Amino acid sequence: MTNRFRRAVQAQDFLITAEVMPPKGGNPIRMVEMAKILKGRVHAVNITDGSRAVLRMSSLAASVLLLQEGIEPICQMACRDRNAIGLQADLMGASALGIRNILALTGDPVKAGDHKTAKAVFDLESVRLLQTIGKLNQGLDFNARSLPDEPTDLFAGAAVDPQLKSWSGLQRRFERKLEAGAQFFQSQLIVDFERLDKFMTQIASGTNKPILAGIFLLKSAKNADFINRCVPGVEIPQTIIDRLAAAENPLQEGMEIAAEQVRMAKQLCQGVHMMAVKREDLIPQILDMAEITPIDPVWS
Repeated sequence: MTNRFRRAVQAQDFLITAEVMPPKGGNPIRMVEMAKILKGRVHAVNITDGSRAVLRMSSLAASVLLLQEGIEPICQMACRDRNAIGLQADLMGASALGIRNILALTGDPVKAGDHKTAKAVFDLESVRLLQTIGKLNQGLDFNARSLPDEPTDLFAGAAVDPQLKSWSGLQRRFERKLEAGAQFFQSQLIVDFERLDKFMTQIASGTNKPILAGIFLLKSAKNADFINRCVPGVEIPQTIIDRLAAAENPLQEGMEIAAEQVRMAKQLCQGVHMMAVKREDLIPQILDMAEITPIDPVWS
């Protein structure tokens, strides 16, 4: 399988990705079924790597399972759980298995998850992981020693949070990731589109690297309140919470809100990254509501 997502980035297409969580156990059927529903609607499917420090199946293994179904994955790789040796080993393995897209992440703190006594590693963080991927693609390891069995072929991306309170910190972190070799950026959940506009015009302008705005399906006012309490850096506006609370069908209203946000994002940046936890099956409908036409259904 050639890298459809990389080709779409290089062609400067409007990019659509979506997030699917690996199973919490040994049965991947639901994950695969959700990913299959996204065929023809997204360029690639993100597989999370211990998001919120909650135990789930390896993102690398889950990505292989999707690849076997003809679904192009973006394999998230977090630095929290592996040292430099383990990360490089998994990156070389990913390349050998045909997994080309890697989202380099530092990783959520262990205390946020369900194994609070586990030992965090953080031998690297996202910028150094991007640099390491660049070296592997050049045929060198972390210590700049030559790889005798050929370079990797990985297409690396990074996360960005345009809603970060520190503007200088946001700019500095974004520029470091660019310099480290990030080829695309997926954002955290976006609710402040004025802030996204400012980020695109004042920081991301001229970089020629696509920014995909994170669009999150809010299922109810209670769900929005939970996000505000538990997801650092996100503040769902009260106007949205009130809309959800007043709606006769909160889920349908959440879909309408997500579709509105997709339309706003399309005016500002080069793509959207869809997140609909446990309701990934609704993503095609949200894209229809946002008047986003299907992409070529043949994944090749």
